[in-house]
Amino acid sequence: MRASRLTTLAATALLAMPAAATDQRGFLEEFDTLDRDRWFISDGWVNGPHQNCLWSAEAVQLRDGVLRLSVEEAAEGPEAYLCAEIQSEDRFGFGVFEALVNVPFAKGTNSNFFTFIGPPQNLPHHEIDFEFLARTAPVLQTNTYVEGTGGNEALLPIPDEDGWHHIAFIWEAERLRWYLDGTLIRTLEGEKVPSLEQKIYLSIWTTDSLTDWMGHFEWAGPLVFQVDWVAYTPLEQECRFEASILCDEGYRAALLDTED
Repeated sequence: MRASRLTTLAATALLAMPAAATDQRGFLEEFDTLDRDRWFISDGWVNGPHQNCLWSAEAVQLRDGVLRLSVEEAAEGPEAYLCAEIQSEDRFGFGVFEALVNVPFAKGTNSNFFTFIGPPQNLPHHEIDFEFLARTAPVLQTNTYVEGTGGNEALLPIPDEDGWHHIAFIWEAERLRWYLDGTLIRTLEGEKVPSLEQKIYLSIWTTDSLTDWMGHFEWAGPLVFQVDWVAYTPLEQECRFEASILCDEGYRAALLDTED
């Protein structure tokens, strides 16, 4: 019994890797194909009663090098609608997480780019969020969870709701910075910064119940959350591809000013 328990504890410790514990390589995913070694498609379940749509591989498509995650009417099944999510097979630690997205703002709809680890992996809940909502007007919500505790939400109005947006966060051990279209929009420090390696998620889903947060969902036709690319760069690496925030002149100038 003692040996078995020690083995279990060792396995749990390996699962709960601190964000700086492994040597990782960056990647740029441009969605010419959907690499199934890198991405898992959520299919055939809901995350809870708050969700009025079923995760479905049918709602995940590629078109002209763009990932299309959709909300669609379901022909049959337990839910009236289908929705879409992909998640990385691997977990990632401190670094730069970024994507170029086009959001279909609609009441009762959540389009998002986030990192997560938690109970599905038998680990404490740690999370970093970009969530696009439209209860009354288009907004971007940022948030974190650490050891299952959230409540760190902040909202930013989105004036250009029809355009493409470059979203990025830079995650360090004691600091987390969110960027929208190259502009720093929020900094969080200290105990509210997650510390465990996390998986990357991209999804769109709808609700009938979280109306105070997301608004009342009304079907008006398919909704498509488009992702041109998504990338991860470990902290020790610099500008790796032209579109990265690490290559942005404004970001680099601000970084130099901070260092001075």
